[in-house]
Order: sequence, then C-alpha cells, then structure tokens
Amino acid sequence: MHGAAFLDWKMGAINTVVLLFSSFTMVLGVRAAQTNNSKLAGKYLLVTLICGGIFMFIKYLEYSHKFHMGIFPGELLTYEGAKSPQLGLYFSFYFLMTGLHGSHVLIGMGLLFWLYLRARKNEFNANYYTPVEGVGLFWHLVDVIWIYLFPLLYLIGRHS
Repeated sequence: MHGAAFLDWKMGAINTVVLLFSSFTMVLGVRAAQTNNSKLAGKYLLVTLICGGIFMFIKYLEYSHKFHMGIFPGELLTYEGAKSPQLGLYFSFYFLMTGLHGSHVLIGMGLLFWLYLRARKNEFNANYYTPVEGVGLFWHLVDVIWIYLFPLLYLIGRHS
C-alpha cells in the first residue's frame, strides 16, 4: 500500500477549499482596508482567521487518526499493516511538510488576529493598509504551498 492510500483525500480537498475561500476573504479584507472601511476589513480578517482555524482542526483530526493507527514518521512507524518499507519515509515527508505548513498557518493566524484587533480600532485606511497587504501576501503564499502539497501528498500514487 502506498502512503497516499492512508490519507483521506476528502479531508485534504475540504482543507483546500477552506484555504482558497480564506484567500478570497483576505483579498476582500485588503480591499476594505484600502477603501477606508476598517470595520469591514476586520470582519473579513476574522473570517479568514476562522478559516485558518478550520484548516488546523481538520489537520488535528488527520494527525490524531494517524497516531491512533500507529502511523508515525520514519522508524517510529508501528502500524502493523505496513507492507512497504518506504511507508515510514513517506510519512516522515508527510509530517515534515504538513507540520511546517501548519506552523506557518498558525503564524498567519496570529498575524490575522493582530490585524483584526487593529482594524477594530480603525487603524487602517486608504493611506495606511500596508500591514494588511503584507499579511495578505504571506497568507496567499501559505495557501499556494498547500495547493502543491495537496496533490503531491494526497493524490499522487493513490490506488482506488
């Protein structure tokens, strides 16, 4: 069995949709800040933050299920149904890449919360929206990385 067969592609697809939607709400937040609507920007930033939370909750569910099955990285793999010696290597890559990505999602969520608090104080306007735009670029980069990770990990090598 290949490593991708142990992943729930539906959960990965839901996470992809959540992140794509969060990129859309981030764009709307930047636009609201650029057009002197800091309160609306705050609402869009909050929705984007919630999307990040949904993404991380789904990753938590996925990780918990793997750990319950004994699927760990490398030599820590204790899954008794492992028929491929490369399964530990696959999950080393999986946990490294999704963990690194998840840490960046958490960083982005922290930055989104910071922006949300500032937007509530009406700190952004047509003359000052650089922090919103900068965090937006970071958030989009994190989303684009997931767009590559999803097919690479969840779809390639899948049988069924």
